[in-house]
Amino acid sequence: MTPKPPAAYRPRTLAPMQRVAGLDYDVLDDLLGYALRRAQVAMFLAFHAATRRQDITPPRFTALVIVGANPGISQTALGNVLGIARSGAMALTDWFEARELIARRRSPNDGRAWGLHLTVRGERMVRRMKRNVIALDRRRAAVLSESERRNLLRLLNKLAE
Repeated sequence: MTPKPPAAYRPRTLAPMQRVAGLDYDVLDDLLGYALRRAQVAMFLAFHAATRRQDITPPRFTALVIVGANPGISQTALGNVLGIARSGAMALTDWFEARELIARRRSPNDGRAWGLHLTVRGERMVRRMKRNVIALDRRRAAVLSESERRNLLRLLNKLAE
């Protein structure tokens, strides 16, 4: 029997990283990484609320959206978008295929290659999820003006490059 790891090392449910009044946050208040992590957790929780009961994580949502927008995309290209190995993209595609959300089809240009396509069920799910995720994302970002929101997206994309 394998012993359980100490409670401090067990995964826990993600919770908002709230500011506690009266605490000195020292250098943390000046770190982009700390602010980004707090914002990421808040946005992830909003995402989770929009996709509850669907067993869809942010990487799975990203994959479905990318496949829907790029019918015939290869598993390799999908893995590159997600930042995962080819084997991980294959496992993810298998997961989607087992749930009838994505289908592999032979490429019309290369008989050896396979492309990924959303199934009708996958298209319906993605359409519904995009509406929910966009609505919650906008609600969460409502503290920003549209100009601030666009600027923040531009700056975050700049940091990610």
